Amino acid sequence: MYNLKKRFEKGKVDTKEFELPETVYVRDIENRVFQAIVLHCLGKVEDVALTENNFIDNIFGRSRVDGLKGVVAEQDNKNHSVKIRVEINVAYGVSIPEKADEIQEKVTREVTRLTGLHVSCVHVVFKNVIPSEQMERHRRRTDQVVQALESENSGIPLEASADEAEATTSAGTQR
Repeated sequence: MYNLKKRFEKGKVDTKEFELPETVYVRDIENRVFQAIVLHCLGKVEDVALTENNFIDNIFGRSRVDGLKGVVAEQDNKNHSVKIRVEINVAYGVSIPEKADEIQEKVTREVTRLTGLHVSCVHVVFKNVIPSEQMERHRRRTDQVVQALESENSGIPLEASADEAEATTSAGTQR
């Protein structure tokens, strides 16, 4: 009995007897973030462009910025990972397997670097083959979507990619 009174004296509580629950840290990343990252990666890949709106999208006035067509991200919060699906057009004469590898590597590297999430899958779907002469027009549209995304984000360009950072670093050491 005396032990209990002594244990609960004012200011003398034994904290070893309390079991505190683990702290849970939650981080939500909207799909628009993944879309913007993928867009910037695609902007650095030659001979590819996003798929364009179809006739139904144009009738209903769906803009590519609001519901960016061709880039879908599915997060798995339990495993801290993300799956990304990218639908693109490719220029005629380009090696599709090589282009898929290039896109998958860039997207994986950038998404992991910027979000800290593991990229479990990058599914690249080639929707159409575009003649090389028309590819420039399609690339301009992709660039317009990137600029529209940046203007929606207060005109602040998204962070430079790892490739640009490496190029800047190596250029600085060569001087």
